[in-house]
Amino acid sequence: MSNNFEAYKKELLKLKEQYEIKEIIKNLDARKAAIKEQSKLTKQVKKAGKQAPGGLDCFKEENMHYSAKETRNWLEGTSYFENYEAMAQQDSWD
Repeated sequence: MSNNFEAYKKELLKLKEQYEIKEIIKNLDARKAAIKEQSKLTKQVKKAGKQAPGGLDCFKEENMHYSAKETRNWLEGTSYFENYEAMAQQDSWD
């Protein structure tokens, strides 16, 4: 009887080890997938940052035909700006 018990005990320990190894591998795979997804997101964010409108050469100050001051001065003389000012005063609750 003790031989059968020892054999069952060994078999159970072997099955337990196999189950633990499978669980460890499953957890490791899940962590790897999470890390891979996180790095993929980081790559996408970096790529989006490079493609952002502020990153384009046409929006840099040295590549603009008119400076921001010249543009502002021109805009203040247009009907767009006058309409904006009128609407801003109309909407104010002062």
